[in-house]
Amino acid sequence: MFNPLDHKGIPLDGQIRNWRELNVEPIDPEAVDPYTRCRIITMNGIEVEAINFSHQFARNCPDQEVRRQLAYVRYVESQQQRVVNWLLPGVASVLETTLGYEQVAVDLTAWVARHEPDPYLKQAYEFGVLEDFDHLYRYANLYEMVERRKAEKIVNGLTEVMPGRPTIQEHRHPFDEVRTPYDRNSVDPRSKLHALTILSAEQQVMFYYMNVGPQYMEPIARQLYQEISLIEQEHVTHYESLLDPGENWWERLLTHEYNECWLYYSFLQQESDPRIKAVWELHLQMELAHLQQAADLLRRHDGREPEEIVGTAGLPEPLTFEPNKDYLRHLLATQMDLTKLGEGYVREAHERFEWMQEQLHDGQKPPSEQVIDMHRERFGDEYRMETEGPHPVEALRAEGGSHA
Repeated sequence: MFNPLDHKGIPLDGQIRNWRELNVEPIDPEAVDPYTRCRIITMNGIEVEAINFSHQFARNCPDQEVRRQLAYVRYVESQQQRVVNWLLPGVASVLETTLGYEQVAVDLTAWVARHEPDPYLKQAYEFGVLEDFDHLYRYANLYEMVERRKAEKIVNGLTEVMPGRPTIQEHRHPFDEVRTPYDRNSVDPRSKLHALTILSAEQQVMFYYMNVGPQYMEPIARQLYQEISLIEQEHVTHYESLLDPGENWWERLLTHEYNECWLYYSFLQQESDPRIKAVWELHLQMELAHLQQAADLLRRHDGREPEEIVGTAGLPEPLTFEPNKDYLRHLLATQMDLTKLGEGYVREAHERFEWMQEQLHDGQKPPSEQVIDMHRERFGDEYRMETEGPHPVEALRAEGGSHA
């Protein structure tokens, strides 16, 4: 088992790169493995979270020497984020990138849910993934209307496209988005990595939709991005509330760096593109040094060893991008009618849920429903890609039968 705490990595003073090194060649959207795109999108979200966390830490830290150390590593993380995000091609449209974001949300969250050891946390991921699954379906229908292209071009049959928990039913009272946090002293170290990973990915989606939605001229596109960006904000609340608020800055810094090591190591094991694999290898070697610095800060300022935070077993099994079709179909068949009440889950609409629905929808169809209606009007049907047969929920089956 690879234990990143046993490795020094590239010395910090050798990690600043020049413009030539930062000027990476983007992927070819016509030839790229969809899961290479997913790995790039995931690591961009992870790096953005690392940068945002470091800024917040610096704003709350009175120690000038620590602030300088944070600033140096944050600059390196900023270079890493630019390299990773700039691997995405400028020729890809906003909607094509959006479909990639939703494929990440579906298959990343499904993998984490399948491997999460804590039942309550597992339920949180299973609940969320059915909503991102529906977003993929809504955006796929918008994609065909706006760009006259099919989502198959992006997801390549690895992820099905069909209704999840309908987006119209995802608008809940903010009180009911707050989950019970894990206990940092007793939770499995894997759970800390899972929660931070999914939080980072969902936060990235939220920021992206908030900013790109107004760039569209088509009213339905602007409206759909507005609606789903509100759901992504709910998801960020949902996932961030799983983190123990008793974790202090030092241990959270360590967890961030350990998580980056885990993900770069994971993606290094499975990357199919040699050029992208070299990026993962380089960034892993950088993150090993960042982790060593975080461990030293933890010892000096918190009096604890890093193993007390992340365990002694080394990295957990690598996170893998892979199809999750059977698992998602099982969740669709068994959990579609769930909603939230307090810190738990229920199967019936309750007063607070109905109040929120009335306030937001006000008797109107939301954009997520309108986009399907418009697609049916224009093309005579909705867009789906059901490779494993009809939808497992009979009420949500396509009128014309299964699509492929």
